Amino acid sequence: MSNSPLDQPLPPALFQRQDNSPDAQFYAQPRLVTHIDDATINALTSFYEEFLPANCDLLDLMSSWISHLPTDARYNSVTGHGMNAAELAANSRLTERLVQDLNANPVLPFTDKSFDRATIVVSVQYLTEPVAVMQELLRVLRPGGQLCIAMSHRCFPTKAILAFHQLAAQDRAALVQEYLKRAGFTDISYIDRSPEGADPLWLVVGSKLPQLPE
Repeated sequence: MSNSPLDQPLPPALFQRQDNSPDAQFYAQPRLVTHIDDATINALTSFYEEFLPANCDLLDLMSSWISHLPTDARYNSVTGHGMNAAELAANSRLTERLVQDLNANPVLPFTDKSFDRATIVVSVQYLTEPVAVMQELLRVLRPGGQLCIAMSHRCFPTKAILAFHQLAAQDRAALVQEYLKRAGFTDISYIDRSPEGADPLWLVVGSKLPQLPE
């Protein structure tokens, strides 16, 4: 029997929340606000200029009314998958919109190998089954595809998991890297793009193995 740490479950206490009521109730009212300040948004958009290739198919998971994409970039498709239909409807960059509570059902409604890139912006702290969601992201990414998870220090405190309240920033980033490892991502890296004097911007990036030639 393997004794790898990846075989051991993550402590359930990490995923406790102050508010365990259905998430659909909490997100029923649209919130057309930004959750990071302008300088940090600009830093994320600048990173996307490097991370998102032209004409890619992008999945913006846990999306909202803004996706922070470069204004002049053109993609083949941008699928927004979030919790509030009105917020998604207000996002003009989206070509497809889907509402789903990932804590109630982590299975994504997409076929295998549907996307070249996936993003999660300042929302990973709300997932109670994050490894299951990351496994689904790995499934729907094409070989060689990449996922970027952007984090900062703001959250809805009653809905964020205990780990994001108690762990230091570097430890939270390490936990998210652990999610990706357990899901099967490779080339996992941590990038700090925090602007001076603004909200921090911590990025975790992972890749799906490229398809080997037959």
